[in-house]
Amino acid sequence: MGETSMKMRLVWGGAAAALAVMAAARATAGWIERLPDPVPYERLRREPEGEEVFLSRPDGTVLRTIVAGDGPPVVLAHGYGASLLGWNLVQATLVACGHRVIVFDQRGHGGSTFGADGIGSGPMAQDYLAVLEHFDVRDAVLVGHSMGGFLALRAVLDHPGVARRLRGLVLFATWAGRIYDGAPQNRLQIPLLERGILQRLARTRTGGVLFGAVQCGKQPSPAMIGAFREVFLQQAHTPLVPIVRAFAREDRYPRLAEIAVPTVVMVGSADRSTPPRHARRLADGIPGARLITVPDAGHMLNWESPDALVQAVLSLHEAR
Repeated sequence: MGETSMKMRLVWGGAAAALAVMAAARATAGWIERLPDPVPYERLRREPEGEEVFLSRPDGTVLRTIVAGDGPPVVLAHGYGASLLGWNLVQATLVACGHRVIVFDQRGHGGSTFGADGIGSGPMAQDYLAVLEHFDVRDAVLVGHSMGGFLALRAVLDHPGVARRLRGLVLFATWAGRIYDGAPQNRLQIPLLERGILQRLARTRTGGVLFGAVQCGKQPSPAMIGAFREVFLQQAHTPLVPIVRAFAREDRYPRLAEIAVPTVVMVGSADRSTPPRHARRLADGIPGARLITVPDAGHMLNWESPDALVQAVLSLHEAR
């Protein structure tokens, strides 16, 4: 009886602890949902305006792009699990400032398809060159967010045709490989994503709010969380796993000194997916790179601090 009683107490104790954790998570999600929104949800869900162009790649991949405006060119490359939708605020401001802006869905994301070469930093970096060549982009600023910056680094390092068409590079909320270094959140969320657990959690109300909130900075926005979550859940994540694994397995930090393109590195001080230590390594490794830290911002700088990102782009186009 004594042993049985002890086991029952352990079972009930574990159940009580689990219920307490669930109650705390629901309470936190409820608090987040009541926070103010700096940008309305409807605006965040509005796609960038412009001419839609589809690019066919030799392996069968079709890339969806949108081009708008006239003037000095800017190319915007989004991150993992996102789409060109994430550039709506930045694109509109840059077009209004007199720039020709090209946004595109990375292969396997949004309206772009998978090709025979699949998902990996090699074929995805080649897509960058294809976009620049198709639109005959010259003297452009290339902006890479998260995975977009990771791939932009490979494109610049491995494809001289990319660097020749650029006057500047903006790397924000990104890294050059070894993504687990100093980032405990990634050690948790990436294995969960690989197993499909993160996606299932993100479909629940509480799990979705908390997952979106950790992508934000110190003041999460319910509208940003909702818009991000919807796009994230629209992606087919299983075939995207190879690029996620590349984030940790590949390492381009030793090659950063080869980059001759003027570069701005940006990071939110509260970014947990790509902590500031990665940004510092990028800025220290790229000759002449300038580091900008946005106070209290998180991983979604494109929505949390679009004006700071626009100013970084303008500074590179204005530099002589």
